[in-house]
Amino acid sequence: MNKQTLAGMIDHTVLKPATSVEDVKKVCQEAIENGFFSVCLNPCNIELGAELLKDSDVKVCTVIGFPLGANTPEVKAFETKDAIAKGADEVDMVINIGRLKDKDYDYVLKDIKAVVDAADGKALTKVILETCLLTDEEKVKACELCKEAGADFVKTSTGFSTGGSTPADIKLMRDTVGPEMGVKASGGVRSFDDAEKVINSGATRIGASSSVAIINGAVVTGDY
Repeated sequence: MNKQTLAGMIDHTVLKPATSVEDVKKVCQEAIENGFFSVCLNPCNIELGAELLKDSDVKVCTVIGFPLGANTPEVKAFETKDAIAKGADEVDMVINIGRLKDKDYDYVLKDIKAVVDAADGKALTKVILETCLLTDEEKVKACELCKEAGADFVKTSTGFSTGGSTPADIKLMRDTVGPEMGVKASGGVRSFDDAEKVINSGATRIGASSSVAIINGAVVTGDY
């Protein structure tokens, strides 16, 4: 895989609580210069990102119910509509992890579907499972619910919990959702080699904050 191909699969991410306007400007410029697929921003920065990226091919991605997933489906639906109105092209929602562990699958399905329905085809929908907190059985069930709800992608992690993506998780998710849905690896991708491993396991998108270093062959630590 070459540098340009990898760059085109990356959501260049800046989601830390202390993210400044200058931080947003920096990642948007890096995304344009390096050909990243999107910039993933907190909702308060969507409009700024959309303005900075308007003359480029870089998409604006944001997060919903982030990072805990514990908002109600109604709030997540509102967040989604608001994000799209402000310029988001893609939304990455966090599932209700506790309800999944409770095996309240009707609730989890309703939660995901609230975002998918609110997006109404106007934005691509990704569903964050937070795989580090789930058993393999729970990962499989979550993927099945995402597929049933009509989401576009399943995604491993927020980057704010106890771990990120692994090739094994990516393979399990890909095997569960089949070839049509997207699979996004977030967290744990700290080098070009790591990126190739998750892609070979079935990932079609990668979320990272040290994207520039990764595509240039550096090995980073503590990356989203």
